[in-house]
Amino acid sequence: MNLRALLISTATLVLLLAGCGSDSSNESTPLELTIVHINDHHSNLDPFSDQVMRIDGVDTQLELGGFSRIVSAFKPYQERDDVLKLHAGDAITGTPYYSLFKGKADADMMNSICFDAMTVGNHEFDEGDEQLRNFIDHLHAGPCQTPVLTANVHPQVGTALAPRAEHDFLQPYIVKTIRGVQVGVIGITVKDRTQNSSSPLPSTLFDDEATAAQRTIDQLKAQSVRHIVLMTHQGYDADLALAAKLTDVDVIIGGDSHTLLGDFSAQDIGHQASGPYPTVVNNLDGKPVCIGQAWEFSKAIGEMRVTFNQQGEVTSCKGQTSIVVGDSFKRKDAGGAWRSVDATTSEQIAKAAASKGLKVLEGDRQADGVLSTYASQIDALKKQPLGSASEPLCLVRTPGEYPNMSAGVPGCEGANELARGSDITQVVMQSFLKASPRADIALHGAGGTRRPVPEGVITMGDAFTVLPFSSMLIELPVTGQQLATVLEEAVSAYLDIGLPSGAGHPYAAGLRWHLDMSQPKGHRFTKLEAKDRNTGTWSPLDHARTYIVVTDEFIARGQDGYASFKPIYDSGNFTNSYKVYAQAFVDYVNSKQTVHRPSPEDYSHQAVTTRSGSLLLSTNLR
Repeated sequence: MNLRALLISTATLVLLLAGCGSDSSNESTPLELTIVHINDHHSNLDPFSDQVMRIDGVDTQLELGGFSRIVSAFKPYQERDDVLKLHAGDAITGTPYYSLFKGKADADMMNSICFDAMTVGNHEFDEGDEQLRNFIDHLHAGPCQTPVLTANVHPQVGTALAPRAEHDFLQPYIVKTIRGVQVGVIGITVKDRTQNSSSPLPSTLFDDEATAAQRTIDQLKAQSVRHIVLMTHQGYDADLALAAKLTDVDVIIGGDSHTLLGDFSAQDIGHQASGPYPTVVNNLDGKPVCIGQAWEFSKAIGEMRVTFNQQGEVTSCKGQTSIVVGDSFKRKDAGGAWRSVDATTSEQIAKAAASKGLKVLEGDRQADGVLSTYASQIDALKKQPLGSASEPLCLVRTPGEYPNMSAGVPGCEGANELARGSDITQVVMQSFLKASPRADIALHGAGGTRRPVPEGVITMGDAFTVLPFSSMLIELPVTGQQLATVLEEAVSAYLDIGLPSGAGHPYAAGLRWHLDMSQPKGHRFTKLEAKDRNTGTWSPLDHARTYIVVTDEFIARGQDGYASFKPIYDSGNFTNSYKVYAQAFVDYVNSKQTVHRPSPEDYSHQAVTTRSGSLLLSTNLR
């Protein structure tokens, strides 16, 4: 039995025994608390059309998610006095809604729900403290005044987030009174990832997550607050580990890892759940902790019911992650074409879906009206065709990763098991190189590319969804030795140091390699070869030569593990193209009109051995 399973099974036993007997002294009012939550919607306000799920054993095409449906899912809880409505961070960045409106559209949609609290995610800092303040200003422009929580982030007084005092915009916790009982809600933001992969001010300080959580729990307990909910943005596995380090924590509502929890075995939704919902583990006291997370991109909500006894202990936690879908369905006819089903079949599908972890909902009309004011401004831009993909351009961060980030895109089945890795990131690298005529090599971290591209038309909206950030292209003079070093640093950042799931994993154009992740740092990259962009010939990387490397500003500043780039950037020895990196991709697709996967010899990954020692299939397999 692995450690995760042991923690969960032991905690479940404790939960069953918790109500069997306890000290009658120090009693309080029993409480039944409902927590409804989302996380990581990343400016995904529109639904995902033409998604396929297997319902009652039949492939069914439907519309998935959409923030308006999330509003509808929250509606039954709005007038209840036993509910906490929480958002566990990363509300912004990811679609043209953010690129154009910088969080205002997200804030207005969130204010259709009036969350009781939101915690700060790492991507809230992508454009620095001032932009986070602007987002909070938008969030507070309406009547909701949603508190934004983080107990381990400390902006310097006099800066954007703390113009007069440290807690002007970010609070460590709130205390809500639920049916006469006080419940503390504490925010925690992932430390290393935010510092290394986003853009907080150097003067904004970050505490260790566990240290800050326990300190704040102790403060609340000293105020006689007996029920503690941590709202974290650090990932599911980190939440499991954190629970075991803390005393007096009852519930953890998380985000960051985009984790789907729950039992969806009754139908194939195209994504595998990572554990039960809620997941129950033990805290340092040996008491149960209920952990929940609700997937991603306005696709689902978590609904958790927690019962506390008179001693303030958790005696039960139950619930469900519910995936929200539309009420219009299609199935294939005898010829294999998708056709709308009749009313009777639609009713049968909706009934089957509702009993198996799906919520069949219409969008909220008021929220639809709010969104339409923004959608009308970008609809024409999003629909503008740029060109087409002749085949699916699959998204992979690290070759050999699990699960497949391109699941559900036809033609990308098993893409994560191939040595070549990410097709779309390779195409993006080619676009960088084309946008920088003086560059020898384009280099990029995998986390900057966010979506696969299916076969067919590529629109402007697709481009800004694939590359959603506002980073500029930067040209750096880098020696071959520095290149070899920075590649090792980027992979070590997640293999050895613990940065997230290969976000900085390198992809390149004009540079290729063999990678063995089972080896120690300094010995993972071999057969490094550079391509002459004039002759097209490949030759061993010259460690003494200086190459011009084009990358995005985020990587150029040494983020996501690219430490050797930082001194070059900090010295001012670089050229800023002042071209947003998504624009390079837009221009590339426009110029090509039809985009293909790169030739096998141009993939940066020519051979890959996973950290477990498995040799992946050849990049030549297409």
